[in-house]
Amino acid sequence: MPLKGIEDISLAYGLDHYKLDYPFRNMLSAFLGYEPDLSDLGRFVGREVYEVAYRVDRLSEPILLNWSVYGSELDTVWLDPREREVLVSLVRDYGVNRSPFQGKSWLEHYAGIYLVGDPGISCILTITIQTAYALYKYAQDGLRDLYKGLTGISSDVRWGATWFTEVQGGSDLGANVTKAENVGGVWRLSGYKYFASGAGLADIALVTARPPGSRPGAKGLALFAVPRINSNGSLNYRVRRLKWKSGTVSVPTGEVELLGSEAYLIGDLDKGIYYTMEDLMVSRLANSIGALGIARKAYIEAYGFSQVRRAFGKRIIEHPLLARDLLEAELGIEAGLALALKAIDSFDKSWRKKPPYDDDYHYARLLTHMAKNFTADIAADVTRRAMEIYGGIGFLHEFPIERWHREALITPIWEGTSNIQALDMLEAMVKKNAHTRLIEDLENMVTSSYWVASRRLGEELLEMAGKALRSIGEDSYRAQWTAKNVLDTLAKTVAIAGLIWLSGKTGNELLTMSGELYFSNTFRDRRLDAAVREVREIISLGGMLEEVDWHSKD
Repeated sequence: MPLKGIEDISLAYGLDHYKLDYPFRNMLSAFLGYEPDLSDLGRFVGREVYEVAYRVDRLSEPILLNWSVYGSELDTVWLDPREREVLVSLVRDYGVNRSPFQGKSWLEHYAGIYLVGDPGISCILTITIQTAYALYKYAQDGLRDLYKGLTGISSDVRWGATWFTEVQGGSDLGANVTKAENVGGVWRLSGYKYFASGAGLADIALVTARPPGSRPGAKGLALFAVPRINSNGSLNYRVRRLKWKSGTVSVPTGEVELLGSEAYLIGDLDKGIYYTMEDLMVSRLANSIGALGIARKAYIEAYGFSQVRRAFGKRIIEHPLLARDLLEAELGIEAGLALALKAIDSFDKSWRKKPPYDDDYHYARLLTHMAKNFTADIAADVTRRAMEIYGGIGFLHEFPIERWHREALITPIWEGTSNIQALDMLEAMVKKNAHTRLIEDLENMVTSSYWVASRRLGEELLEMAGKALRSIGEDSYRAQWTAKNVLDTLAKTVAIAGLIWLSGKTGNELLTMSGELYFSNTFRDRRLDAAVREVREIISLGGMLEEVDWHSKD
């Protein structure tokens, strides 16, 4: 009898998650100028990654081991052995963290994060590439070379982490109190990092700390690399405990106590906050595309269920209201992809810039704030809809669908809440004039030749963007009061413009239709009440999902 997986409880398990996702493939190819061959990865995430993430969530969460049999401190995390294998394969065999450091695009890296879907496994990959990013760009000599093991360029795979958050400040990095002292030519850190993902797993971590005599607030922080083992071969810090979390179980998140821990300065002592904010842009983009990866997994599950579940004498997908639920979910995912991929593409073109940054970098940063906030809302909405499509069993822990909603709910919180994204957006506009480039970009898309059929929509988008920006005004309190509305409006505006621009780049009329439908559904308050052409083709991802024999899974 053949060995079985979770095909009897999951309709997304065992599929090629790249091949099926025609809208994603289409958009990714438009930005890259070619379609990368990611089907091997698509099959791997659809089977091995999908199953191990479900297993870890249900049965095999990470365990903190504090002491060795010899009586020495360990403070290491025991992962499910299959999760370890999957992580190593993703880095070493599938090269998910490799492309930006071998002359390729960040889009290929983030495509891997999207396809993985599980935010815990993606978090481990993300904090590792964040560490590699800082070392590659700003570290010197032998310290810089450590990026190779973190990216899979070296076969000896290593793991990284980013420990910035402290209990008294949270997102307010300026409230950090961890101290850095130079003792005999060696930097030593003392403090407590309250949310430390990768604790007990990371071989080296990025840590913010405050040197003596530094400025108050965030600009007084320096950035350090802290190895797990110090130069004497001893544990370099303590992991006090692991957190109990609603989701993201596959990434161990703990509390780390630094007790004179050895550390290596990265870059200039007075530029740590700039390096840290760059690193946060890497993870915010991961959060953006990863949120959509979560939504896509839930969507595939829901679409498959709608094909096999019958109610009132027919398959539930044949009921107009349920088809409409799927359509609205798909429109949200496609709009999110258009914005997230544009933000990643802008980052890809500017990531080598160093402080003081140029307009390209500030525009990439503005798009990142918009994408991070927008896609998190989409993930929460789509996964909720998917649970509802499943009905009562969608709320049961034994089926994968409820997990995707739990996983989605971290995405508005990780890497800065919606309030933080809105305030950072204001800073990028007020101090860096990043919105000037935004309006120029929208105008270029509106006047492109392939916008002729949608010129009126383009003009409406420009007017909405201008109105949103004018609403900020000169009053600081009012600007902050309305900032989230502005952030949301600008994000949707760029997303819709992006869909229609992508339609012209790819020749895919379905993307234009998706943009127009999303616009009507979002801004004109028509809620898709007008007759809709080709609904089935949109919700079946251009017909790709119709090729799956869903009943063979029954």
